[in-house]
Amino acid sequence: MSPGAGILYVVATPIGNRGDISERAITVLREVNRVAAEDTRHSGRLLAHLGIQTTLVSLHEHNEDQRTVALLDAIAAGERLALVSDAGTPLVSDPGYQLVRGAHQRGLRVVPIPGACSPVAALAAAGLPTDRFCFEGFLPAKSVARRQRLEGLQAEPRTLVFFESSHRIAASLDALAEVFGGDREAVLAREITKAYETILPDTLAGLRDRVSSDPDQRRGEFVLVVAGAPAVATSDAEQDRVLGVLLDELSVKQAAGLAARILGASRNACYQRALTLQNSGPK
Repeated sequence: MSPGAGILYVVATPIGNRGDISERAITVLREVNRVAAEDTRHSGRLLAHLGIQTTLVSLHEHNEDQRTVALLDAIAAGERLALVSDAGTPLVSDPGYQLVRGAHQRGLRVVPIPGACSPVAALAAAGLPTDRFCFEGFLPAKSVARRQRLEGLQAEPRTLVFFESSHRIAASLDALAEVFGGDREAVLAREITKAYETILPDTLAGLRDRVSSDPDQRRGEFVLVVAGAPAVATSDAEQDRVLGVLLDELSVKQAAGLAARILGASRNACYQRALTLQNSGPK
């Protein structure tokens, strides 16, 4: 760490319910020199609610390029800076990446202050597998690009977590049901921690129909949790055949990864089998 340098705190704030902020986060926000906020008006209301008068400075997608260097210089000179987003944990589909990365590149101390995070909250309440999951953020706004992204995820075995907005949720559910199949399990988490919070478990087709028929379910902010692609039963002989062809051209890791995608099988199982095949091959 740079001698005499300050600290960059990455502070999680409430998603909606202000009671979700931690005592540690309150202490940090009160004691730092400045708070870098995505929207100073929004964060200003939170600080006022907490009785905190720390100076706010804006840091958002339109000024991050210009402002990052000055903020890093201030931290290097000894300033303690807190980074917050409008809601939840900073950098999760929010600005701040350049600031945090720049701090590490300059040897400055970065301290996370954990707290609310809507993808994790939705995943915890979804009742779908949580041992492995993939956060995909927002799907593309354009229908063609959205479909292409979903086609690339069609065989993904991990639970998928998406953000979505009120004006695109119906279109996204329609595309998901079409590409993944309407019977794929999913959970729609709307307005997490807020007054009208709803957690709806159903199939993709069921969620599509419920959202399209109920205007209230098209309001607010959404996290969509979708079950991963079901494993496809594959014979040992077929797995060996595919791996054998791939191992002639690729490394074990590459062959196993591609075989898992082709067969809809476990990547780890394919990797272990590929190692066995490689070690038992001609000497």
